[in-house]
Amino acid sequence: MLILSYDNNIGVLIMDFKQLETFVAVVKLKSFSKAAENLFITQPTVSNHIINLEKELNTVLINRTNKKITLTTAGALLYKHAIDILNKKENAIFTLNQFKGKIEGILEISSSTIPEQYFLPELLKKFSKIYPHVKYDLKKYDTGQVIDKILYGEIDFGIVGAKKEHKQLEYIEIMDDRIVFVGPNAGGKYLNIDSITLEKLLKLPIIIREEGSGTRNIVENVLSKNNISLDDLNIVAYIENTETIKQCVKKGLGFTFISHQAVAWDIENELLKDIHIKDFQVKRKFYFVYHKSRALSPLAETFKKFVLESK
Repeated sequence: MLILSYDNNIGVLIMDFKQLETFVAVVKLKSFSKAAENLFITQPTVSNHIINLEKELNTVLINRTNKKITLTTAGALLYKHAIDILNKKENAIFTLNQFKGKIEGILEISSSTIPEQYFLPELLKKFSKIYPHVKYDLKKYDTGQVIDKILYGEIDFGIVGAKKEHKQLEYIEIMDDRIVFVGPNAGGKYLNIDSITLEKLLKLPIIIREEGSGTRNIVENVLSKNNISLDDLNIVAYIENTETIKQCVKKGLGFTFISHQAVAWDIENELLKDIHIKDFQVKRKFYFVYHKSRALSPLAETFKKFVLESK
């Protein structure tokens, strides 16, 4: 139990860690039922924790109108402090476990598609060798979603393939990449295409990632510098999944802009063809991104240091 003394003449404000953990879970997940599932408790218990917390603070923390979870002004203020309080608790436990030679916990990692599929598996393998008691909760979002969730306080950090400038965000470069233009390498009328101009690009069938994708954002920016918009392209499909895009290209549905990380093996084994576009190069970096003014949990901070040392 956490005890905060706010005035010797008035009394003592008592907040149970469970109440704060429940409050934070409801805010992050925007759902009482999802918070209950995440914390392995019943939904009535979640409701009781929130009600008791509001009674102790003598204020309403969560608006419950129209079945939509939103914070009151008081709730928003408490949320910032609750994150810090819970992180300090985790830090104390983490430090004690370090002293005992055992670091454990659940590391939640939110990542955009390419890092999630082609960067994190090897990294987690290496991290697990050093910290074998750590478990992972890996969540895939597009770059825009990862950044928004950090800003809204739903996640601590993320790994993304593009920057969205914001004064509250800190980006650390962790890996280089380039975006290539690939096509089918077997059969069809496009078999002999090895190099094209931007003018020729406008005539080819194009498969492109969903809105919010880091790959798509970068391609759009580079095309814009050449006075080309997505509306100028012959787009035949918008597809979210990278592997699905690759299979569609192999089957001859169209061409695509894609991370070299995702297709290096396919190009080497002549399953896809890397097609050069004259005067068109797209390089990018992957970033570890987190909130400047919000402390990372000790386990997340340990992972951040490991990622930077692994560059």
